[in-house]
Amino acid sequence: MRKLLLATLLGTTLAGTPALAETINLKVIGQPLATGLIQKNKEQPFFETLAEKTGLPLSINYKPLDTTGIKDVEQLRVLKSGLFDLISLRMSQVSRDEPTILGLDLVGLNPDFQQGRRVVEAYQDTVDQRLQERFNTKLLAVWPFGPQVLFCKHPINSLADVKGLKVRVYDQNLAQFVESVGGVPVPVAFGDVHQSLALGMIECAITGPSSANSAGWPEVTTHMLPLGFQLALNGYGINLKTWNKLTPEQQQRLQAAFDELSEDIWSYSEELFLDASRCNVGAEPCTTGTKYKLVDVPVSEADLAILASTVQKVSYPTWAEQCDKANPDCSANWQRDLAGIAGL
Repeated sequence: MRKLLLATLLGTTLAGTPALAETINLKVIGQPLATGLIQKNKEQPFFETLAEKTGLPLSINYKPLDTTGIKDVEQLRVLKSGLFDLISLRMSQVSRDEPTILGLDLVGLNPDFQQGRRVVEAYQDTVDQRLQERFNTKLLAVWPFGPQVLFCKHPINSLADVKGLKVRVYDQNLAQFVESVGGVPVPVAFGDVHQSLALGMIECAITGPSSANSAGWPEVTTHMLPLGFQLALNGYGINLKTWNKLTPEQQQRLQAAFDELSEDIWSYSEELFLDASRCNVGAEPCTTGTKYKLVDVPVSEADLAILASTVQKVSYPTWAEQCDKANPDCSANWQRDLAGIAGL
């Protein structure tokens, strides 16, 4: 009787099973507030209601990246250290620490959402395995901001007109592409782009139409070329130590919730892309953003041909060489998973 009473007081049964579910504390970093509607309307509400949605005893401390003082390029190191449990990973930016990740979104690989879905389905497990090995991180989901297009404060009629112009980029693969068409790539953090354009430090910048609209880029630019260079894939990573504290059933419930969120964002991202593209050039309907009057530069056949040849000529060869130095199996694994989809 004394043993049973003691076990009850300690919150366990004699078999050692928790009588009351122990609270699972999750420190979470989200997308920057500056990125706009996906963070505001999908991601933050997801984490605020995750305990209720999953029925798990979660206590979540959610902070957008730009309120933490942590840089996006540091996210994998922060996860590995255990300083935060779960992070909304900015894939291109963290690929500096793990170039395998960039294989998801090489310039020219994902010209549209449909291709992006095929690429993610084929390659996500390879990225997950690498993150688990090197950064003690499990990849829970991958989703897109949407096609990344060109904004300029300098008159342009085609991609060829970026020759000699300073263009904001966010990863090395994009930098090499901009160089290949004669532009001058300049790495600038997303939150600093508006000021950099306003001050003339750069003349063009690349991001998604919705993020650009939310951040006010059309206030300091004049032209938009809607040619999709990359899909701006992002993901959710959880520290493996945190993940392994969960029971198999808890893991299953949490994974199911992230699968649902990811699917929701894929659909929402496509809606935002189409609507924000209209908003930026003053077209209707415009329901999700601010209406501006950028010049909508027509995408030429020549521009499409340059982008279509980029994977084979520029983005894959340069990335594969770099990635194989860090991960000897990198390009072989990419070829195994994606050569057919990429048309190589």
